[in-house]
Amino acid sequence: MRPWFVRALWMGLLHGAVQTGVAAVGVRSPEATSVRPIAIGLLVAAAVIWGAVDRLRELPSPGMQWFIASLIAGPFAGALGVIGSALLVDQTGQEALWVALTGGAAFTALLILAPAGLGLVLGGFLAQKDSARQ
Repeated sequence: MRPWFVRALWMGLLHGAVQTGVAAVGVRSPEATSVRPIAIGLLVAAAVIWGAVDRLRELPSPGMQWFIASLIAGPFAGALGVIGSALLVDQTGQEALWVALTGGAAFTALLILAPAGLGLVLGGFLAQKDSARQ
């Protein structure tokens, strides 16, 4: 299986699930305003860690793998978020799908690509330190 497909699938599922979870908390507990920043922080941490692990494992062309994965995971996560919100949270309709597949997908793609790139850089520094010790 292609590395970009695995990353796109899992990051899309993670982002879609978090979108649904944040929407559910917002509907059931509107006073909980700190949920969204915490969720974004966890999503960023997941991408940074996975990017660093890819660099440490010496994945071939990891930047391109993450670029392709983010372009696919953005719309996938948007569609999953709308479907999850419609089924589990409220009566979200198909009018929300266009917004999720355009602006929401672009934001999600950047929320995957930028932290993964940071993780690749950090993983490179860790690999250099590890090779300097040996």
